[in-house]
Amino acid sequence: MLDILLLKFPEFVKFAEMKLRNNFLSRGKHCSFVMSALAFTIVVLWAWGENSFITTSQSVQAWYRTSYSGFMVGSTYSSVIPDTVKENTEKTYSNSSTKEETVKDDAHSEVTLTYAASTINFNRSKSNENSKYLAQTSGAAFESTLYFYFLNFSACSYGNGEWVLDDSQPLYSGFGCKRWLSATWACRLTERTDFSYERYRWVPKDCELPAFERSEFLKRMQDKTIAFIGDSLGRQQFQSLMCMATGGEESPEIKDVGKEYGLVKAKGAIRPNGWAYRFPSTNTTILYYWSTSLNELLPLNMSDPATEVAMHLDRPLAFLRNFLHLFDVLVLNTGHHWNRAKVRENRWVMYKDGIRSELDNLKEIDTAKNYTVHSIVQWLDLQLSSHPRLKVFFRTMSPRHFHNGEWNNGGSCVNTTPLSRGSKVEQNRSSDPIVESIVRGTQVRMLDITALSDLRDEAHRSHYNIKGTSGGSDCLHWCLPGIPDTWNMILLAQI
Repeated sequence: MLDILLLKFPEFVKFAEMKLRNNFLSRGKHCSFVMSALAFTIVVLWAWGENSFITTSQSVQAWYRTSYSGFMVGSTYSSVIPDTVKENTEKTYSNSSTKEETVKDDAHSEVTLTYAASTINFNRSKSNENSKYLAQTSGAAFESTLYFYFLNFSACSYGNGEWVLDDSQPLYSGFGCKRWLSATWACRLTERTDFSYERYRWVPKDCELPAFERSEFLKRMQDKTIAFIGDSLGRQQFQSLMCMATGGEESPEIKDVGKEYGLVKAKGAIRPNGWAYRFPSTNTTILYYWSTSLNELLPLNMSDPATEVAMHLDRPLAFLRNFLHLFDVLVLNTGHHWNRAKVRENRWVMYKDGIRSELDNLKEIDTAKNYTVHSIVQWLDLQLSSHPRLKVFFRTMSPRHFHNGEWNNGGSCVNTTPLSRGSKVEQNRSSDPIVESIVRGTQVRMLDITALSDLRDEAHRSHYNIKGTSGGSDCLHWCLPGIPDTWNMILLAQI
């Protein structure tokens, strides 16, 4: 990692000069001081890297890999770090503040969500072995912090910024785009009367988010394929991009090419497993594949409709393995379906290394989710050397805003006033620390949308329904046009 820091140093200097130029009149003295400090830091890092004490330490990524080596094989109790380490730590990588929440997905099935605050907290011990481990871990953590610090100076953070009023929004009409936009998410078709949530634009701090222009987008994406794989929030992002790329117009010339990817509705199914559309003018393909877990699910007995389903935590789903070579941009997400209710409803049985593992509490299910995300990211990182044109993004968790209960007991999100909890995001870390930790050190990028979306609780579908229909409050999914349009603008700015 030290080598990466050194390579990033010129970009760091360039960024620092820009900031000084903008913020200081007497920039010569300040610049001299900052450059001297940076030079000193680099020397310290070099000396640190040469020191045998430090070079024996694990990288954060290596520690993360090691942390799952004893995961849930043949036991109902998971070990997130090796036993020898666990004995020397008072508190391990855990989900100590896991909170159970319940919503309803777009298929009207119960979904219990888990949000976890993951922490690593090592306390001092008198044992030499523990002291050595602490020193090594602290060194790796400090090196990772410096790495993150330098990267923040060499590239802007699209997750930090401010929501501003912009009368040029939205990018398409909520009355249109009927070919791709699900009616349940087209809030203009519901009984809602306040649509001020549509008129805000995200402005990142210290960098520019280019305005979206669909002809320019299609030109840039000529002969390319953009794939979204994930749950219903991933489907919303897919529908958003289709509406943006067409301007919400009918566009009969756009071809349905789902058959090329096996995306056809099975007999008795409500819908296919996904959709794929191609813009013939530029040969641009945009597709979505439904996967709530991102890993491989295999029935244990194909002849039994009620059979248990093997959920292979360390195997990417077959669709991803089979079609990865056709993608130029890939966006993944998961999270809201990793819960006790879904495990039971779908008869999922967890497998790792082909061996069955039992789960009996939410903490272990959440750990299983984290392990799957880690496995998928590591697999993709290895694949990218064979697919140099491919850019992969893992989107962070989309927030939910149920208050005073859940979807089935009076929970709601009745606020319609934009930005009632503030308009700015200013933080040094992602609000989804799991994804941030897992992608660090890999070629997979983080699409960080959690904090900026969390400010927009007024933009959910809420309790508004299409006239003549009924239903509870949906404080998980977003109105379209809406927040997922911003996710796509941030995505496109990075490709």
